[in-house]
Amino acid sequence: MIEAELKARVHAPEETLRQLDALGNGRAEVYRDTYYDTPDGALEARDEELRVRTVHGADDTRTVLTYKGARVDEASGSKPEHETRVEDAEAVHAMLRSLGYVPAIAFEKRCRNYDFKARGRQMLATLVRVPELDGTFLELETIAEEEGLAAALDDVRAVLAELGISDGDLTRELYTDAVRARRAG
Repeated sequence: MIEAELKARVHAPEETLRQLDALGNGRAEVYRDTYYDTPDGALEARDEELRVRTVHGADDTRTVLTYKGARVDEASGSKPEHETRVEDAEAVHAMLRSLGYVPAIAFEKRCRNYDFKARGRQMLATLVRVPELDGTFLELETIAEEEGLAAALDDVRAVLAELGISDGDLTRELYTDAVRARRAG
């Protein structure tokens, strides 16, 4: 499955939040992400990602292990994604380190998530603040088969437009790259 996702900088976060609240109840969550790679950076060189994410919500804390393959759509950066929930975050971190992976970068995202249906698809909108970065971002995604990716991305773009997000607001910059650049000075 492909995560058909677009990310945008939000210039009027309060207005975007109001529009998302009209779609349904949002849930506030804090993501603690650790990205792993080989010591020589082979995953990043192949445009792949290996991540452990612990999500702290109002009612629970959960951890997911995610592998993302190389981009299948350059314009959006959409990637195949495989994800599974894990019971013991510390055990997963220990296993990855024991297998030779090293933490490449870790950071926090403060999110408000909205699950809703639009254009016949289940969508997830996430309003994001990364404390180390300036600004607010909106991620909008749906899941698609590779042959349906273009149509899925068209639907995501249409919903973004309904939320007042233009193509000029879209960004392909990765949080990992932006946080690295900020930390480098």
